[in-house]
Amino acid sequence: QVQLVESGGGLVQAGGSLKLSCKASGSIRGVDTMGWYRQAPGKQRELVARFSYGDAIYAASVKGRFTISGDHAKRAVDLQMDSLRPEDSAVYYCFQRSRDVDYWGQGTQVTVSS
Repeated sequence: QVQLVESGGGLVQAGGSLKLSCKASGSIRGVDTMGWYRQAPGKQRELVARFSYGDAIYAASVKGRFTISGDHAKRAVDLQMDSLRPEDSAVYYCFQRSRDVDYWGQGTQVTVSS
C-alpha cells in the first residue's frame, strides 16, 4: 500500500515562509514526476509546481516565490514557499506519479494572514 505523508503546513503572516515536505512509503517504484497542487475553498484544484528529473515548472502565480525540489530515489519532494500572500492560503496536496498512476497525499493546510 502506497502512502504519501505531508508535513510543514501551518499559519504564517503575509511575507513569511513555509516549507512543505512529502515522502512516499510502500511499494511505489519508478517515480518519474512529483509535485504539489492546491485547492482553496470554492475553487478548483490547481497545479502549484511539478518536478521531474531536475526540470521544474511553476504556476505563474508562484513563480519566483516558490521552489520545488525532489529526490526520485528517496521518493521525496519539498516545496519552499517564500513571500507568502493571503491568496496562497489553501490545502496543499502532494502527488507522485509512477508508471502513469498518480498517488496523492492527504493534504496539508496553509493559511496566510494579512
